[in-house]
Parts: sequence; structure tokens; C-alpha cells
Amino acid sequence: MALTISILQLAVCILAFPLYLLNFLGLWNRFCKKLFPYFLVRFSVMYNERMASKKQELFSNLQDFVGPSGKLSLLEVGCGTGANFKFYPPGSRVTCIDPNPNFEKFLIKSIAENRHLQFERFVVATGENMHQVADGSMDVVICTLVLCSVQNEEQILQEVFRVLRPGGAFYFMEHVAAEHSTWSYFWQQVLQPVWYLVFDGCNLTRESWKALERVSFSKLKLQHIRAPLSLEVVCPHIYGYAVK
Repeated sequence: MALTISILQLAVCILAFPLYLLNFLGLWNRFCKKLFPYFLVRFSVMYNERMASKKQELFSNLQDFVGPSGKLSLLEVGCGTGANFKFYPPGSRVTCIDPNPNFEKFLIKSIAENRHLQFERFVVATGENMHQVADGSMDVVICTLVLCSVQNEEQILQEVFRVLRPGGAFYFMEHVAAEHSTWSYFWQQVLQPVWYLVFDGCNLTRESWKALERVSFSKLKLQHIRAPLSLEVVCPHIYGYAVK
């Protein structure tokens, strides 16, 4: 099976040779960073339509974590285009972090469409280094379809833990590796090298639930689901929340 996967990986990589050449020349990353927000705008609409009920269920108890200020202090890591904003409670004070500055103009549009929120600031930074956010300053941290593409899952989760106040919560919804005995996992492995290049560092074979289980949260509520998406390799999902 491993040999079959390697042969198919090679075949896919040969087909994607022009992209690898652009990457070698240092052109692809810059192009991808500018193009990816436009792709994500379209993808987010479809994803929210398919996953609306799960997102509503996931975020239904956000108000339970309102801090002493009386307003929910919310940090979204890897905010992208702001596709989650419509699910947040009125009056939430929202801070956004994303390493790609090209998302800002799309984020501004989402802010204008979601006047029920109080937008605080947009920070261009990676989730692994959120030094601009003070220790224990957030009631809630939210991360959707982000852990798949970070450089270091353990580091970003430690940063999440740091910025959460005691009793605060981390909400997540991520696509993950399928069960190893399935055809889904087989194709995830075959497509992984090219997928990583095309989709801005996204990994198909991450087992993000294991990283979450290693963090010292007092409570972890995590479910594995099969998302109703068209592309089989991104159907395996986890979602839930963890309390500090």
C-alpha cells in the first residue's frame, strides 16, 4: 500500500510540476497569499451553508463565558474573511488575528455586514506568536479550519491557553485525518504534497484531536463527525470546545 501511495503521489506531483517550478522560483507563495482570500470568500459561503447547523450548535453557548465586563471578549485566530461573525452573540468584542494581510479588505466588508459586533482590531500575526494579546485577556478564543495549516499545533494551542482567562473557552471546528483503514485516508495521503502547496500550507492528514488532548484544559468536549461536503478528503471533521 505504501508503494502504491508513493507512486500515485509522484504522478500527482508530476502533473503539478508548473506549480512546483513557480514555488522553486519563489513566485508561488506570493501569488498564493494574494489569491487565497478570493478562493476563501467563495468557499466560506458554501461551507457555511453546509455546516450552518453545526456552527449554530457549536456557538450556542458562547454567552456562558461572558466575563466580568459583561461583554464577551472574543479572539478569532485565523479569521480569514470573517465567515464566523454572523454566529457570534450581539455586543461581542471581537479581535482578529491572521498571518495574511490580504484578508483585511474582506474582513472590513464582513465587519460592515455584522453591526451587532464590536470590532476591536485586526492583528497580522501567526497563531504561534500572539504576543500582541495579553495573558488571560480573552473570554473565548475561536479557531475554525486553521489547525490544519499552522506550522506548530502545540505552540498555537499553548498561546490559546495563555490568552484565555481562567474559566474561558476555546472553540474549534477542523477537518482532520480520516481513519487509517479507509479509502479517504488513502487519498488524503496521495494528495497531501500537492494539496499543501495549492492550499496555502493546509494538511489533509493532521490528527488535531491528539494535540488538543495534550493541552491542560480542565474540560474538553470533542466530537468526530463526517461533514456534508462534496470533497471526500475534507469530510472527516472534529468540533467542540475546551475550558481552561
